[in-house]
Amino acid sequence: MAAEMKCVGVVGGGQMGSGIAQLAAMNGLDVWLMDADQDALSRATAAISSSVNRFVNKGFLSKEVGDDAMRRLRLTSNLEDLRSADIIVEAIVESEDVKKKLFKDLDGIAKSSAILASNTSSISITRLASSTQRPTQVIGMHFMNPPPVMKLVEIIRGADTSEETFLATKSLAERFGKTTVCSQDYAGFIVNRILMPMINEAFHTLHTGVATKEDIDSGMRHGTNHPMGPLELADMIGLDVCLSIMRVLHEGLGDSKYAPCPLLVQYVDAGRLGRKRGLGVYDYRKKQLVPTPSPRL
Repeated sequence: MAAEMKCVGVVGGGQMGSGIAQLAAMNGLDVWLMDADQDALSRATAAISSSVNRFVNKGFLSKEVGDDAMRRLRLTSNLEDLRSADIIVEAIVESEDVKKKLFKDLDGIAKSSAILASNTSSISITRLASSTQRPTQVIGMHFMNPPPVMKLVEIIRGADTSEETFLATKSLAERFGKTTVCSQDYAGFIVNRILMPMINEAFHTLHTGVATKEDIDSGMRHGTNHPMGPLELADMIGLDVCLSIMRVLHEGLGDSKYAPCPLLVQYVDAGRLGRKRGLGVYDYRKKQLVPTPSPRL
């Protein structure tokens, strides 16, 4: 069970993976953070250290706990180092083929009792589990961004996920101070099943000339009390991620209402991926708009 967990493995040194690793370390677990890219690991170390220091400076964390968290964090580019983990959380690119290969590799490395969890925002847990010999121990553990701050964790059962795996994963999320919701294994789960069609519709509203991007976002911020407008939020999430999830919804649910907006497709084709590239719906190279943090996948 989660109370007995002592070591967490995280695969993927990006914003989500580093945030999950930070959470685990701050809550007294030993952590292996793995990424094949040494530069990604260097960026992750800097991001985690900076974030932990902010928690300490704001009084949310004692200096002793912050220092202990950094001592508990170990970085590696070797997947084999995760064999001691009680649970391994995958937080890599949102591609089913890439994730399935990773899960197959992890299945051969992880100890027999280990849970294999995916931070996927939309891909079938059942299909990921099918690439392993332990489908009862595969589960979705979908954190919101940024993981150290956002309160929600979506837990997704695959077709064969055991009750023991579910309870252990839920207990771990609660140990992290998170609120959990449970979703069955349907395309998009709960949050993105609702959120992404809204973002897609905002692109349609822009594409058809109903309003400017600024007025669309302002309308949703002030008219519905959202902390960010949908186009700002899409830029923060990454337009490529939004497009990937819409394609999963469209294919998985078979309804034309989930077809990605042509403008969203065009932006991704052009490399306009959002804040991470400096250009998306908005141009961040000119500091035209700096959205504030908000719930997202």
